[in-house]
Amino acid sequence: MTFKGATYRIENLPDEVTIYEVGPRDGLQNEKTIVPVEVKAEFVTRLAAAGLKVIEATSFVHPKWVPQLADAEELLTVVHRKDQVRYPVLVPNERGLDRALELGCTEIAIFGSATETFAQRNLNRSLKTQFDMFAPVVRRARENGLRVRAYVSMCFGDPWEGPVPIGQVVDVGSRLLDLGCAELSLGDTIGVATAGHVGALLDAFPRERPLAVHFHDTYGQALANVVEALRHGITVIDASAGGIGGCPYARSATGNLATEDLVWLLDGLGIRHGVDLRELAATSHWLAGRLGRPSPSAVVRALTKE
Repeated sequence: MTFKGATYRIENLPDEVTIYEVGPRDGLQNEKTIVPVEVKAEFVTRLAAAGLKVIEATSFVHPKWVPQLADAEELLTVVHRKDQVRYPVLVPNERGLDRALELGCTEIAIFGSATETFAQRNLNRSLKTQFDMFAPVVRRARENGLRVRAYVSMCFGDPWEGPVPIGQVVDVGSRLLDLGCAELSLGDTIGVATAGHVGALLDAFPRERPLAVHFHDTYGQALANVVEALRHGITVIDASAGGIGGCPYARSATGNLATEDLVWLLDGLGIRHGVDLRELAATSHWLAGRLGRPSPSAVVRALTKE
């Protein structure tokens, strides 16, 4: 018999959250080997079958920079898109947007930086001029009826610059939202955030701003940071099935918060999310076999006896 945890509510937390699944994109982009497109398609399909309603399917970054996702067009052609499930894609610029529009995508995400060094290394732009690249992408996407999400990387710490001033993060995030983005995901790209830092950053944004959080688990703080975000009313949480992923442009960025670990936490708090934990864990166990290594997720290992 598999143990099932008890449920205890904590006052003033949300009743329901949306899990924004980034495994097929942010997870697989950091793999050393190229995952076949048929495996990627089955991965996306199985995630939807497990109940995830938002699955970031791929990225239209140039294959030179992220060769693991060079098959983006083929993937979106062969994968079965389930009704009532959103399949956003990441785009870096207008050419990426063109590719997304050609394939009938209805939702995109752009990615900015909260620090100068990462903007130069990741975007080949400065902290200030990155917005010149994003503005036409957001404008054209909205003109074509697409929903646009914005990511901000390095919100808590940067491997080259150290701790990032909160005001700097708020300025970058606010400018992205003011371009017309429907949601802003605050990224702890190298996993150095702690609960107090998370609370301070969220307090610095006006309450009405549509925020999400994106934690990496480098120092084992991701779930503690999620609880702090929930205390601040955040209802959109990014996670990656099996805890796979990282950032190819920041070597100190380890895996994302595992979706299964997040679901176990939410179940224990009595917060609705719509995901079948066992089916999701089985999917991550299956993917780990295809990747040739155990899943980083503690819950996957517990439920599948890895």
